[in-house]
Amino acid sequence: MEKLKHRPFACIPIPSPFLVQLLLFSFLILNPQSWGVIAQNATSASVRVGVVLDLSPFGMRARTSISMAIDDFYIANPNYSTRISFNFKEYQSDTVGATSAAVDLLKTQVEAIIGPMTSTQTEFVAYLCNRARVPLITYSATSPAISPAHLPYFIRATLNDSVQSLSIAAFIQHFGWRAVIPVYEDSDYGSGILPSLVDALQPIDTRIPTRAAIPIKATDVYIENELNRLMNLQTRVFLVHMLPRLASRLFKLAAKIGMLSEGYVWMVTDSVGNVLEIEDTATINSMQGVVGFRPYVPKSYMFSKFAARFKARFQKDYPGTDVIEPNIFQLRAYDAAWALAKAVEMANVTTPAFTMPQGANGPTVLDRLGVSQTGERLLGAISNTTFNGLAGNFSLVDGQLQLSAYEIVNVIGKDPRNVGFWTLNGGLTSELNDTPSPMTGGNNDKKLKPIQWPGAGNLKDQVPRGWVIPTKGRILKIAVPVKHGFYQFVNVSQPISNASKVTGYCIEVFDAVMRKLPYHVAYNYLPFKDSSFSYNNLVYQVYLNNYDAVVGDTTILANRTNYVDFTLPYTESGVSMVVPVKQGTSNTMWIFLQPLTAQLWLTSLAFFFFTGFAVWVIEHRVNPEFRGTIWQQIGLIFYFSFSTLVFAHKEKLESNLSRFLVIIWVFVVLILTSSYTASLTSMLTVQQLKPTITDVNQLLKQGDYIGYQDGTFAVALLKRLNFEPSKMRNYSTVDQYAEALAKGSANGGVAAIFDEIPYLKVFLSKYCANYTMVGPTYKTDGFGFAFPRGSPLVADISRAILNVTEGDEMMRIEKKWFEDLSLCASQNSNPHSSSLSFRSFAGLFIITGVVSVLMFLIYIGRYICLNWDKLKRICKENNSPSKKLQAISKQFDRMDSSIRPVPSRYSIDGIDRYEDTSTHGQESSARVSHQSSAPASPPPQEETLVQTESNNLTGQGSMART
Repeated sequence: MEKLKHRPFACIPIPSPFLVQLLLFSFLILNPQSWGVIAQNATSASVRVGVVLDLSPFGMRARTSISMAIDDFYIANPNYSTRISFNFKEYQSDTVGATSAAVDLLKTQVEAIIGPMTSTQTEFVAYLCNRARVPLITYSATSPAISPAHLPYFIRATLNDSVQSLSIAAFIQHFGWRAVIPVYEDSDYGSGILPSLVDALQPIDTRIPTRAAIPIKATDVYIENELNRLMNLQTRVFLVHMLPRLASRLFKLAAKIGMLSEGYVWMVTDSVGNVLEIEDTATINSMQGVVGFRPYVPKSYMFSKFAARFKARFQKDYPGTDVIEPNIFQLRAYDAAWALAKAVEMANVTTPAFTMPQGANGPTVLDRLGVSQTGERLLGAISNTTFNGLAGNFSLVDGQLQLSAYEIVNVIGKDPRNVGFWTLNGGLTSELNDTPSPMTGGNNDKKLKPIQWPGAGNLKDQVPRGWVIPTKGRILKIAVPVKHGFYQFVNVSQPISNASKVTGYCIEVFDAVMRKLPYHVAYNYLPFKDSSFSYNNLVYQVYLNNYDAVVGDTTILANRTNYVDFTLPYTESGVSMVVPVKQGTSNTMWIFLQPLTAQLWLTSLAFFFFTGFAVWVIEHRVNPEFRGTIWQQIGLIFYFSFSTLVFAHKEKLESNLSRFLVIIWVFVVLILTSSYTASLTSMLTVQQLKPTITDVNQLLKQGDYIGYQDGTFAVALLKRLNFEPSKMRNYSTVDQYAEALAKGSANGGVAAIFDEIPYLKVFLSKYCANYTMVGPTYKTDGFGFAFPRGSPLVADISRAILNVTEGDEMMRIEKKWFEDLSLCASQNSNPHSSSLSFRSFAGLFIITGVVSVLMFLIYIGRYICLNWDKLKRICKENNSPSKKLQAISKQFDRMDSSIRPVPSRYSIDGIDRYEDTSTHGQESSARVSHQSSAPASPPPQEETLVQTESNNLTGQGSMART
């Protein structure tokens, strides 16, 4: 029996050779497909591939998965001429062990290496493989710090964490959180996600106020102290990126101190999200409400079949070990081994081909490693390999696996529950077959299924706001200027004592803005007092990190932005000047011309003449009152149009065209005369105030003194305007402004005050009776709050400023501090009445002009149609243009008997009179013309009919009485 202890199989009967042959023959008969495999194995080339595995359960599961992949591959492809022969190297879970195992494999001249587990270990091994030109395939190293761009022989058969960062950023933006704290493993793997995370959060304006790096071997006391530090901050959104073992300890301690309660948001990356199903009960209980991200693996029939086979194979390989469902890492390892076996056949790698580089006899083992001659060919074959694997579509681009979709899960009870998906093109969706939508912000609940947050007993629609007022934390130091005037903007009472009270318009605006932020910011106002106070010096204190911000009447200037960042302006600004006003004179003898501008006078005269001319043309042939000598008709044109000013025209109009024209013109005249009367009345009765100075050049030419406010940036502007420093005087208060302006430049005062418009409005609200704002306005960007350059608060406060300025709260604040500004609004617009311009009446002149031209054209057109034959005859009878024009004028000058009968002419006492020849025999209106100054002859005794020359339209004779 003692001998049997050293021979564990001695008690088993050894079968006879005949029995062995019989059993082998029976196996071949029962498995015909194995005949080709055995025959092929006898002739296939063996390709050595190394596998680096740790001694953890993770490594054991990966070994089973890789072995199954090779078995399944060659069963599916029995005719391939190559066969992979694995050389498994196991190591302790550290970087040194992984590197040592890789060196041993390279010494045996393997054609490729699969593994190791972590990103830190993989990075060291990748440099070795890159030197030996041996492809390294990883199925678990996700850190972006390792890139195929720098290590060409590194192949990532899993997803890059930079893609995962985009899904996390979309989730954060979806719920509108403006700050997130990364809690990561203090290693290359843990910190590797930070650059891609920052890049993903920047476009959505989410900041990282702080971060927490947890060492891999940190004690519970260290972790708990770090969690207490985070709990004292205002941010309540955390992202955990670490390996499962450290994450398990972290969540247990966080739950212990109450950080898994209501109001908190915890997210985990795929390193933890992929293993949620296999975490122990204590860890899952501490992670209730946690949201996890992981690559999506569809639960297909192929996956279910593999899972059953994997459990059986794993139990066979490692009896007595707990059997669990395969996760994404086992699937990736399976697909990586399958891809390698396919690439080996494609590259036709049959025998190892290694050459020793020059100087291979170095003192270290690394110097004596060979260089693979088939590695480049094998690398290209792997990069071009595509197939539908267990974990999804296997396709490499630039040496990295491409994303299909990320699954978002929520830890509820014992198992994680799916709440949505994220794809690169579709963004967040509740189901993969949903219509793709872009990654946008807002709380669109239809994009995700309901989520149970930490501390909630059931599903709640209430989304955590992501911040709270901290019990402890850093308080911002806000500098405010100590002013000696214009206290409406900033007023610091008791600036020397610790009980300073800060009030004013700027302070109240800042408080209202800070209340609009989606998170709480603690701050204290600290008065800034300096013997040589200037706003530039105050802003520079923020650049020196003596203060965290400046709040006050600080103007946004280009040179100041070189040192600080400003928020959006919350008030308008600009530099202008205030000057005294003097009494205007209105007793000039030509004041009656001032109500209208010269352009309007000339336009009115032109339309008076044009309207009279148009009426004369229409009425001349049909109305005897518009006939006579040339000078009589010219006088009638002017008299008729100007008589409409007082509506004294007595001429009776015969044509409807002229009547309509005059109606429109009378309306224009009524508006014009009424406006003229009102403007002249205002000039004669209203007190006229005119500024003493109207232009900056006038100040420079006269050499007057000017004033400005203490500490203002306007000094530099005045120097650029060529004002000499000796001609500039500084003041602090409104009363000092008034006193200096009242004295004048010649008596120790100033001729004008230059300052920003908000201060000038405050001054005019008190002294508007004697001063006015004139001259050009030199534009500035207004008042803003100053913060250090790159401060994440600037963007949020700028948005909050828009919310305040666009609402009623800003109006309430302005009314509270500047309620008297509207009392003198009219004074600031224009100190004297202005003349009426042509632009004010352009519409009326256009209307009457169009009507006049239209009536004129209608009449001329009708005249030509009615007299077309006569006009044609005149043109034929006269050859020269002048004669034609003369004949047409005579024709037009004749009375139109078809509209009004031509009266008969007779003479009484030497005076020509006209008698209507109509059947009624009524006498028409007579137009009298004296033929001579000789005494009248007695009337004739007998009546004789004489044929005289006709002057009617037909040219025939008429009967005249003599």
